[in-house]
Amino acid sequence: MRNAKKKSNTMNKHILFLTLVLILNYQGHSCTNLIVTKGASMDSSTMMVYTNDGEWLYHLDITPAQDHPENTWVKYGNDSIKQVAHTYKVIGFQMNEFQLAIGETTFTGREELWDKTKPLKYWHLMKLALLRAKTAREAIQVITSLVEEYGYGSEGESFSIVDPEEAWILEMIGTGGKGGAVWVARRIPDGYISAHANMARIGVFPTDNPDNCLFSKNIISLAIEKGYYDPGSGKPFQFNKAYNPASPDRLKYCESRVWSLFRRAAPSQEFNSDYNRGVQGTERYPLWIKPDEKLSLEDVMNLMRDHYEGTGLDMTKGLAAGPFGTPFRCRPLFWETDTAKYSWERSISSYNTAFSFIAQCKNYLPNDFGIAWFGVDDTYFTCYVPIYCGVTEVPKAFTIGDINKFSRESMWWAFNFVSNFANLRYSYMIKDIQKTQRELEDKFISEQDSIVSVTKKMNEIDRKQALTNYTLACGNLTHAKWLELGELLITKYNDGYIKDENGRPQQEGYPEEWKKRVIENNPEKYLIPDWNKENNIKDLPY
Repeated sequence: MRNAKKKSNTMNKHILFLTLVLILNYQGHSCTNLIVTKGASMDSSTMMVYTNDGEWLYHLDITPAQDHPENTWVKYGNDSIKQVAHTYKVIGFQMNEFQLAIGETTFTGREELWDKTKPLKYWHLMKLALLRAKTAREAIQVITSLVEEYGYGSEGESFSIVDPEEAWILEMIGTGGKGGAVWVARRIPDGYISAHANMARIGVFPTDNPDNCLFSKNIISLAIEKGYYDPGSGKPFQFNKAYNPASPDRLKYCESRVWSLFRRAAPSQEFNSDYNRGVQGTERYPLWIKPDEKLSLEDVMNLMRDHYEGTGLDMTKGLAAGPFGTPFRCRPLFWETDTAKYSWERSISSYNTAFSFIAQCKNYLPNDFGIAWFGVDDTYFTCYVPIYCGVTEVPKAFTIGDINKFSRESMWWAFNFVSNFANLRYSYMIKDIQKTQRELEDKFISEQDSIVSVTKKMNEIDRKQALTNYTLACGNLTHAKWLELGELLITKYNDGYIKDENGRPQQEGYPEEWKKRVIENNPEKYLIPDWNKENNIKDLPY
């Protein structure tokens, strides 16, 4: 009993820490999720990507499986919820021991429905679902039953929920103090992919197909009561239209990311950008699509590395990209003049990303072999490290760091140093970064079959230890390589020069196109007078 109480107190401390970190440091709710069903993936694994975009330094941890005594309660804010008899092992608040994984993006929606007094926020629900559920369907049941009993304290939220067999999107919003929540969940058909990025994606949904669609009893009645939907209009009810109506600024900020994921995964379908550019009368992008080809893990990594390159929205081109094509745009992304509103593009890859992970859930292997490919910082710059569901420990560099104090010991700071320094000369430095990134990720991916072959027949204890040792080695190697990379960049590109292979500084100035723009902007400012030109000959001043 004493040990159980101690474990419960430890869990409460973890939950409190996560809550405080999110409240104090998570500036913004701008995340992107991609879901790949097992029939759409090359290796028959269900995959999900979750980018957590906010200015905070996340400490990855493991919550062990625990038994709890009867009548135990877990405190959230000023309220408590009843503990269950047993909770499962969870890596961070992303994936559990049964290869169940959860991601999210915040769509806010009708702010009058946000009851901030309720204790359960979306990140609490994610962690609680992982602690209490083995499958995606169970996770939906856990989340929706908790908010029904205790209320929902966050704004509108889209959850990606996947396991080795199924993939779902659950969208939820509050009731404005009436208790419970409004929600709808749809299963992504096998062989398809889906995505969401800070806007509700579920529109019309079937009301008679519980195997593939679940929803709250109040989903339409509350919309009618609030005036969000007129049943006499003759139009079908749409969750996203009622609870998260579109606007041009939100379309540009959010749906551009969905468009880019879809256009790259299925170029044959020729998705155009009219909808995300706010062209009136254009159709929403579908909730799911069939990719042109089955996606590999490498494909999924690459899809999440995107600044709209090669399109009219390419953030590496134009005046805002500067002379060296940097896609970074300082926040705030929106601004106004006396006559109009403007905004920078919001890409999938963002320098504000705290961390991202790719869940790779495999129904043909023991649960220990599920992988959370974890990376810190911008998806374009990160290196994904395999963290197996069976591990008992995660690399130390992922577990430490203070956002207000630089430290070489922290993985977050090692990666942020490289990506921030690269902004000085992006078009050159990104090649050095991607070289190291590809070398490490190719190594880790190529080793997976061997790891399975060597450890699959081990007893459970030895297998977990072997997977832990391998995960720690991958994390330590990545950390060391990124520290070396930072040292390489600051040495190679010191003082505006670029050192060649012999270490000799070379003068690689600004691109010609940029110099033309400088001249066009102010033709006289940089002009050197030519005294020998006709009509411009003057007496020498000496």
